[in-house]
Amino acid sequence: MDSWIFWLILAAVLGVAELFTLTAALGLLGAASLLTAVVAAIGLPTGLQLAVFILSSVSGLAVLRPIAQRHVALPPVQRFGVAALVGKSAYVTREVTGLNGRVRIGGEEWSARAYDETLVIPAGATVDVIQIEGATALVYPRE
Repeated sequence: MDSWIFWLILAAVLGVAELFTLTAALGLLGAASLLTAVVAAIGLPTGLQLAVFILSSVSGLAVLRPIAQRHVALPPVQRFGVAALVGKSAYVTREVTGLNGRVRIGGEEWSARAYDETLVIPAGATVDVIQIEGATALVYPRE
């Protein structure tokens, strides 16, 4: 069997293995095998083929893999605007019922309604913001 066929088969096996692991390491080794298959097809000796494989593998793993991992890792999702208020605590400034009320969320006063319409939350209570509907916070008392 010609050596370029061996390198081509190795590249295919490593490429398929990469699809299952998604680590970028096996894919880079597969790319190094593919490059070595080209070198072997040209007719360069086995020692040079191994040197090409080792150099391309090491350089790919040392240089390209960290770059790929930085691009794959996503930053944590940050919420902005009113979506950032959901989950925060609020202070009830005027009694909150299922129809109306007022709360202070992070220094701003908001109109509010009780998330459970049967609740009446007295002024001075601490509540959690469950949802924002327009300019009204739906709140639930803390326990």
